[in-house]
Amino acid sequence: MVQRCLIRALFFSCLMLPTFAAARETEPLRPLSGEARLRWVVKSTVGPKSLAAGLVSAGGGTALNRPPEYGPHWEGFAKRYGMRLTGIATSNALEAGLGAAWGEDPRYVRSTENRFLNRIGHAGRLTFMAYRANGSIAPAYARYSGIAGSNFLSNTWRVQSESTVGAALVRTALGFAGKFASNVFEEFFKRGRNSKDATRRP
Repeated sequence: MVQRCLIRALFFSCLMLPTFAAARETEPLRPLSGEARLRWVVKSTVGPKSLAAGLVSAGGGTALNRPPEYGPHWEGFAKRYGMRLTGIATSNALEAGLGAAWGEDPRYVRSTENRFLNRIGHAGRLTFMAYRANGSIAPAYARYSGIAGSNFLSNTWRVQSESTVGAALVRTALGFAGKFASNVFEEFFKRGRNSKDATRRP
């Protein structure tokens, strides 16, 4: 039941993409250099926020003993934490690498709005959309490839109960949910309007 709900939520979210495809940003971001793109991958993978999220994810999985093959103990916690980290690393590397080909910017830029619901909507939009080098906004194809690709690819080294197509689809939906949660954190709790690399052009 939960799997079906997550998959449906992801499906209907993707159906809404054309609504946002024509949107543009009047003050485009500075183009992302190769060095800055690599820095984004490292920070998004082993930065404090990602590592803390891993503790919560692995801790919850250990408490619920999911997947059961790992067991409800410290060794199982370590395996779950490591498995998540490999998935995040693969996803981020795919997103940054593929996005470089057509100038897709993986960074989150906070909204210029002050209204709460507008800012939530902005965080939701940038879950599925991304800026391009010319300042336009378009579907985040590299992100889709990264999140979905890493989850299906990881089926080759996951335990049997997690290596099914259904499990990969659920992880993909959870990956987008996690991206939205990360955007909300960036929008409301991170200091400064934009990150060092995501400053706007003068």
